[in-house]
Amino acid sequence: MLRDNVVLIGGIIRLIFGIVIMVFPKILNYLVGIFLILCGVIALILHFT
Repeated sequence: MLRDNVVLIGGIIRLIFGIVIMVFPKILNYLVGIFLILCGVIALILHFT
């Protein structure tokens, strides 16, 4: 159940980041960095719970 929610939230985040990158292409580096950090934190939380 928790993994299904994480996949849904990840898909929504990817969609939002994609739209923002299309509108503001110069912000790409920051968004990629934030996304990678979020993915790492979520993976660690899922691994240790």
